[in-house]
Amino acid sequence: MPSEFPPGPTEMGEGKWQNYLFYRKFFKNPLDYVTRWMETYGDVWHYKVGETHNYSVANPDMAYELFVRQSKIFIKGPAYTSRKSGLARFMGEGLVTSNGDFWKRQRRLVAPAFHAMRVHAYADTMVDYTLKRLAGWHDGAIVDVDDEMMELTLNIVARTLFDADASSTVSQVKRAVAVVQKANNTASILPHWIPTPLRLRSWRANEALDKIVYGFINERRKTGEDRGDLLSMLLLAEDADGERMTDLQARDEAVTLFLAGHETTANTLNWTWWLLAQHPDVEAKLHAELDSVLAGRAPKLEDLRSLPYTDMVIKEALRLMPAVWSVSRTASEDTEVCGYPMPRGTAAQIMIYLLHRHPEHWKQPKDFLPERWADPEIENRHKYAYVPFAAGPRICIGNSFAIMEANLLLATIAQRYQLRLLPGLEIKPAALITMYPRDGLPMRLEKRASCAAIAPEASPLH
Repeated sequence: MPSEFPPGPTEMGEGKWQNYLFYRKFFKNPLDYVTRWMETYGDVWHYKVGETHNYSVANPDMAYELFVRQSKIFIKGPAYTSRKSGLARFMGEGLVTSNGDFWKRQRRLVAPAFHAMRVHAYADTMVDYTLKRLAGWHDGAIVDVDDEMMELTLNIVARTLFDADASSTVSQVKRAVAVVQKANNTASILPHWIPTPLRLRSWRANEALDKIVYGFINERRKTGEDRGDLLSMLLLAEDADGERMTDLQARDEAVTLFLAGHETTANTLNWTWWLLAQHPDVEAKLHAELDSVLAGRAPKLEDLRSLPYTDMVIKEALRLMPAVWSVSRTASEDTEVCGYPMPRGTAAQIMIYLLHRHPEHWKQPKDFLPERWADPEIENRHKYAYVPFAAGPRICIGNSFAIMEANLLLATIAQRYQLRLLPGLEIKPAALITMYPRDGLPMRLEKRASCAAIAPEASPLH
């Protein structure tokens, strides 16, 4: 077993100024850097930033250790929890940014909203909102699919989790998401209180999010109504001591789920459309399944079990282009992982993007092959070579919600439209907190011939 730090890159330099200059370059295209480093150093590498030890991990055995076996030791670090430079600037002390007993309490209070029975009840709303969106599409139009998916999933999460109409706040939330992405992945050597242009935008983004979410909370406080949604659960649930969440705690959880609950699913769909447009054979199989099972009608929850290829398309898109491409954990005490020393304070980056493309664990790892999920051999793969929602006690609480939503939206839209890439336009991924199309995703809509004679279905939302 190894007992020393593994080799790794030295481009970061040792001084604060060198770190700053390097990370300004790194964040412009991190996927290129980490792919090259894996090719050079293998699936585990080490480097230091100042006095902090850092590991990058694309090894499923180590992913198991970090996510599961040593999950009590490897906690959320300053990249999440810092109110000065981490995600906590925006999300406060929510599920994504908290640790310890407080995190356990919040998880228990939020979990009922994502129970399978409740998630299944959201299915019709997801399809209804998609049909409403499609009513504004027409054959031959060029749309930014990134905008379309973001607005659609934002409205769905607002209605299902908060029983609210977010249509008037879409532009504000989109601007806030862009600021959160950039602010959390921009190197700076200036004190956090200096009002740089990005920090000013960050403060304005926080104000906008507060206005939206506190609006939801204040309206519900006035009525005291239990609508059975997530917001009611947050405001009415009591812990073992009979304590309820404060407005601030409810705000932090609401902002966390409002942002995370739409942006990751939207990007999963973005990359699905992008991949389908480049693989007409896969698209044809998807259309054949949808036409056979649905015959032009909108999908229902119970249809999903009869749409296995649709699910395989989503799984494969999540493998090749995971919306959350990397997550980090920080050692809260001295330990070892697979023999490598990890002193207290060590930051470990689990490279989900690289795990999902690891040549030792995937055949044809760079190819878009939904059929691989029907191969019996897929059951023999390392369980932690595929972790699109992380794993262990801190697995994404909304994973079932996201998978169901992605399948229903894909089935509803692909049944009616083909989405075509524009000739000569290269789509490049940006990898910050999530992985998204750097300059949007303009595509041409083509009404499917098999659906041309089908009358648009009425939606109760019209």
